Amino acid sequence: MLLARNRNFRLLFSATSVSNLGDGVSALAVPWLATLLTRDPLLIALVPFAGSLPWMLFAIPAGAVVDRSDRRALMVRADVLRVLLTMGIVALALRMPEGGGALPVMALAGLAFLLGSAEVVRDNAAQTFLPAVVEPGDLEAANGQLWSAEQVAGHFVGPPLAGLLIAWAVPAPFLLDAVTFALAAWLVWAISVPRRVAPTRRRLWEELGEGWRWLRGQALLFRLAVMLGLINFVHMASLTVLVLFSQEILGLSAAGHGVLLAVGAGGAVLGGVLGPRVSARFGATATVRLALCLMPLPFFMLGLGASPLLAGLALVLEAVAAMLWNIVTVSWRQRIIPDALLGRVNALYRFFGWGMMPLGALAGGALVALAEPGLGREMALRMPYVLGGAGMLALALYGIARLRF
Repeated sequence: MLLARNRNFRLLFSATSVSNLGDGVSALAVPWLATLLTRDPLLIALVPFAGSLPWMLFAIPAGAVVDRSDRRALMVRADVLRVLLTMGIVALALRMPEGGGALPVMALAGLAFLLGSAEVVRDNAAQTFLPAVVEPGDLEAANGQLWSAEQVAGHFVGPPLAGLLIAWAVPAPFLLDAVTFALAAWLVWAISVPRRVAPTRRRLWEELGEGWRWLRGQALLFRLAVMLGLINFVHMASLTVLVLFSQEILGLSAAGHGVLLAVGAGGAVLGGVLGPRVSARFGATATVRLALCLMPLPFFMLGLGASPLLAGLALVLEAVAAMLWNIVTVSWRQRIIPDALLGRVNALYRFFGWGMMPLGALAGGALVALAEPGLGREMALRMPYVLGGAGMLALALYGIARLRF
């Protein structure tokens, strides 16, 4: 078994698990804190917008930094920075004014932006670091195990734990988050790999241009990047309003919302276990097509239903589809991109794939705000899911016709 025979992968796996436990806690606690400060969907949407905006602004230059640097050291420094920034959220939660207001939400959004900036560097370095830790033939297994750990810690354990902690004391989940980042930094620091010799530095734009030309020469890879951007746009539009949907339509408390997210994470665990087997049995093309066919269903289930049980099932299907897509596309990307270009091409790919997330977050909040006067609050909260399902269906039809591995 890969975890048993590879010490460095065990450390990376442990760091990923611990770090994503903190991410899972904050995934519930940050938007819940925003709802304690305001009920305005546009202000609430500002927080995930700010948190994901660095993927649009910094993903490309971060790729050049990753290719120029010691990737392990970058991961450690980014996690240490996230410890300090998370303590800033603790201070904000301790000084939360009664009745909230726009100013505290802006402060929360600012901290989310800085955390997202550190995450851009950390995640890019981590994904390009994996091929130095495991053999090429182990990439599918390694990615499947890492994605499963991320989902178990970040979505299965983290959100319900956050619900319990935030009910006990609002700053508590953020204190736990800071501890997990510190532990993750220590675990990555303990990984022992030969020091990577970075290529000779040239002007930044020359290096980025080299990565761009390579990406544009790979038609399938570029197509996947653009499709991922559209998928993430739709996903973020719905995720942004999920906390309000959960409170106002499903009638869930913070703990109940955490349980809902944990149920959805069960699908990610299932997808992480089955994904490598499905890919090996049916091939990459069939696996990605299956993922695309599953993606519209959760949106229609949420948009048309009002049951926590149905909502949980929808999140399970969404997570299974995402895992099938990720295991195939990430492993394939790590295998075909040359090491000297891995950081830059990976960053360009994620710029397209993740750069649409802040726009999706704003679109979700804006859609609810615009639809509410004419349709009412409940129908407005359902609109991102109904329209998202239609968008995912169009993407599935396109992918079936155009994706060939």
